[in-house]
Amino acid sequence: MCEALRLAKRAKWETSPNPMVGAVLAKRGEIIGRGCHRRAGLPHAEVNAIADAKRQGHSLGNATLYVTLEPCSTTGRTPPCTQAILDACISRVVVAATDPNPDHAGRAFRQLKCKGVKVEHGLMAEPASEMNVAFNHWITTGLPFVTVKVAMTLDGKIATARGESKWITGPLARREGMKLRHEADAILVGVNTVLADDPSLTVRDVRRPKAEWRGPELRRIVLDPRARSPLVAKLLNDENTPATTLVVSSEAPAKRLAKLDSKCTTMTCRLAKRGFVLKALLKKLGKQNVTHLLVEGGGETNAAFIEAGLVNRIAFFYAPKILGGRDARTGVAGDGLSLAFGLPLEKIRWRNLGPDLMLTARIGRA
Repeated sequence: MCEALRLAKRAKWETSPNPMVGAVLAKRGEIIGRGCHRRAGLPHAEVNAIADAKRQGHSLGNATLYVTLEPCSTTGRTPPCTQAILDACISRVVVAATDPNPDHAGRAFRQLKCKGVKVEHGLMAEPASEMNVAFNHWITTGLPFVTVKVAMTLDGKIATARGESKWITGPLARREGMKLRHEADAILVGVNTVLADDPSLTVRDVRRPKAEWRGPELRRIVLDPRARSPLVAKLLNDENTPATTLVVSSEAPAKRLAKLDSKCTTMTCRLAKRGFVLKALLKKLGKQNVTHLLVEGGGETNAAFIEAGLVNRIAFFYAPKILGGRDARTGVAGDGLSLAFGLPLEKIRWRNLGPDLMLTARIGRA
């Protein structure tokens, strides 16, 4: 199963909205076929492993298939893998993680057992599930898995009082930030970030597979209730502009919206007293196959997601600097939480990135 997990990661973050899956065929203690799922719409890992074994001239009778996720049992963009397993006369299937979809969980096991295939599951289930944590969250809740990413000084500042912010962290930390963008389906900022920094919000300096194996391009989402994003903003005037969405409210001026609609997509969302109803927005994004959303602020936007209880993970980068300044922008602003309701963190991990520190953690549900 270790080899199957390794194979799954070959297509790391390219398979959305599908999960990463790896498969290995073994016979008499030797691996005879390997496969992974490369991209949504392409053959699944099990089918690729079977094809690999056949290309090498192996008979699949009495072979064992090791796969990191329960095989699909329904027809979607590709035929069901359970039928491919039966057609190949594979006699035993060992599965790491069960399908997280409650409507499908265990169905493949029942179908295969009914046809005389020996089925075992649960081997290395935890790392297999962890690998697809965003997919699992999306498939069970309908909402994207939300990561909040902030690059700041040790005293929590993301910019000086005059708005200077490039660069707070060093190149190694910025490269890790790019990997987080590659991991996500969409990146979200507030309009104040667009007005202050005019960011590109693209993925750079990340190795990706050849074009036919690449997943969807990163979507760029701006919370812009009154449609204040400048028409000359970088994200409205580059090759990725078709992947840009401005989230607006009913208060946005119609003439302004007409100009923006000629450049990008606009999406209307309800406003509450203090900004958008973010859960409603996440539901819309989930229906558009956004499985993982990276929130890059600024401070008010980060705080809005945190205070709404919609964050699943944080990725905080700390530079060994202190800026101070009561008017300097902070990484998490808003009204703040009470001490009793401060976010509990779990699965905490610290990393050194040159002079900088990276903290990743899951949000505990106390």
